[in-house]
Amino acid sequence: MNIGFVVCIILAVLFLIVGILFSLLKEKGAYFVSGFRTLNHPEKYDKAYISRDIRNQCFIYFVILSIGAILSYFLSVYIAIAAILVWLIVFFRNFNLDAEKAFEKYLIH
Repeated sequence: MNIGFVVCIILAVLFLIVGILFSLLKEKGAYFVSGFRTLNHPEKYDKAYISRDIRNQCFIYFVILSIGAILSYFLSVYIAIAAILVWLIVFFRNFNLDAEKAFEKYLIH
């Protein structure tokens, strides 16, 4: 059994489910984003945009990991490792520890 395939497919399915949930929840999905409830004035932020952005990120993660799973199943386990590394790079590119800084692009002007 190809462990890289299994890891990629499990992560891909999880991100697909989360992406679908954010699609269905629309504006209400923003309340499930880490750090949103800690903001001083959450009403100043575009909740629909936050939810769409998280949805799109989850679908991008799904595509990256699905391609990694398919290619690792047919070619080599090392492709799964590369896919996970690409996913980690994309994931941490959008990562912020400061909630105010993380949500500043969602401010309503």
